[in-house]
Amino acid sequence: MAPYKEVRAEILSIGDEILYGQIVDTNSHWISQELDKIGVRVVRRSTIGDNRESILEAFGNAEKRADIILMTGGLGPTNDDLTKPLLAEYFNCEIALVPEALEAVRNFFEKRGRELTPLNRLQAHLPTKCTYIPNELGTAPGMWFHEKGKIWMSMPGVPHEMKKLMSDHVIPKIKEVFPLPHIYHKVIKTVGIGESWLSELIKDWENKLPNHIKLAYLPSLGQVKLRLTGFGDDMNSLEDEVEKEIQKVKPLIDKYIYGYNKETLEEAVGRLLKLNKKKVAFAESCTGGYISHLITTIPGSSDYFQGGLIPYHNVFKNRLLEVDDKILKEKGAVSEETVVLMAENVRKMFDADFGLASSGIAGPGGGWAEKPVGTVWIACAQKGKTFTKKLQLTQDRLLNIQLTGVAVLNMLRQSIEGKTE
Repeated sequence: MAPYKEVRAEILSIGDEILYGQIVDTNSHWISQELDKIGVRVVRRSTIGDNRESILEAFGNAEKRADIILMTGGLGPTNDDLTKPLLAEYFNCEIALVPEALEAVRNFFEKRGRELTPLNRLQAHLPTKCTYIPNELGTAPGMWFHEKGKIWMSMPGVPHEMKKLMSDHVIPKIKEVFPLPHIYHKVIKTVGIGESWLSELIKDWENKLPNHIKLAYLPSLGQVKLRLTGFGDDMNSLEDEVEKEIQKVKPLIDKYIYGYNKETLEEAVGRLLKLNKKKVAFAESCTGGYISHLITTIPGSSDYFQGGLIPYHNVFKNRLLEVDDKILKEKGAVSEETVVLMAENVRKMFDADFGLASSGIAGPGGGWAEKPVGTVWIACAQKGKTFTKKLQLTQDRLLNIQLTGVAVLNMLRQSIEGKTE
């Protein structure tokens, strides 16, 4: 692989309103995605309040870490907007009127039938060391600095204004200044194994990865994503190398892999059902229809989803799914015996190839010593065989419902693929 220089960026979001939670910082997320597309690596994203010392400290720290510093916010004409004067202070320069910027601001107000006030006129006064970047959608210009061996860009915090500045001006100028490497990502989606156990299984493979291919563990509810990121000068070579590494690790964790990149577990299960021409039905007690909801969020799910029941009370487990009263009294609704009958009978009722059932104590109340909150039984029935699993989950009701949904869909996936433990 040919040598390349990694280009690093830091994003600073400036404004008390973000720290107070009054607005959500969507700008940093979007900027990170756009920089990733052109091969710039974002090393940090920070939020700073409207405070002189904090902003100047953030400038100094960002300069040490990054080649490119991108800022949003703090560009209004009022005294609490500090980005512009502090950039002038940081770069030891004056603030002066830029005629081109003044004309743009005047035109902005004239088109809207409004008067250009002395306060708004201040928007056209910029640090003398910056390059004026026109903002066609607002009054606060962008400011581009090439100082201290770094690129600095200050943009308004209004998302649509910032995005146009980035797309039309910032991205093209970054490409002119830096020879950029390609960045290629591929995500391996796994389910049914925790991060530490997964790490132990693949540690030898991970230690042998080439220096220009990095691995990140991204855990979420009941799942772990493995993101492989390759850096280099040739995209085709990167894709080939990353794919070869995936083929090396697959035999170690194949039974846990359900998909790649953006594919969700419910999409993967739907794909498998459709590919194998199989139908499914659900009997949900503690999950209250959540799993059926997940399945039906996928377009075309009518090809494989037959239907489901939510027999929340025991009388309907007995009446609709023929779970014997004796079993319910002696073993309880949360038992292996109950979910086996629920799964087997919902499969028959809906003429499905797979019937799945869930019954548990979601919480926060209802548990006891033998069956504490978070105890859940699940089952998957096929013709002639049924698999079951006992889950010991958390004290949080919503989390227990979501984790049960993941476990049930994973059991279905394993059953379709013949990988059930």
